[in-house]
Amino acid sequence: MYALLIRLVPVARCVLNGLEAWVAPLADLAVRAVLFRVFFYAGMVKVADWNGTLQLFHFEYAVPLLPYAVAAAMAAADELICSTLLLFGLGSRLAALPLLAQALVIQFSLGATNAAYNSLEHFLWMALLLVVIARGPGRLSLDHWLRRRLLDSEAL
Repeated sequence: MYALLIRLVPVARCVLNGLEAWVAPLADLAVRAVLFRVFFYAGMVKVADWNGTLQLFHFEYAVPLLPYAVAAAMAAADELICSTLLLFGLGSRLAALPLLAQALVIQFSLGATNAAYNSLEHFLWMALLLVVIARGPGRLSLDHWLRRRLLDSEAL
């Protein structure tokens, strides 16, 4: 039995290296694409009906500390700009921070007063954003490409 396990170690190592080389970058891209879809489309809905968005932020959302029009503009800009940066993997860790802050406000400010906002879905978004912040965007990103270009040019 021990001899069999010893022979399986190189096979397991090869499989794990293959997963790390090929599946992990695709998983990182999938995480970024899911986050893009969630936040970008939310931003598009806000912009498409700006008067309705202002009314929601004024009467229903009532974000603390900010005038409702400023909060609405910041939310739409966050969702459109940061999600696009996230999709392409450009400044990904920095772009994920405002989206994480927005998800926290949705969950803990709006969720505390409205059961419709108190869902597991927001925790999933926060977890995925934390993955990007902690791990970075992965190899299939502009961040990775730029880092390699800068490191290669420094080596010359």
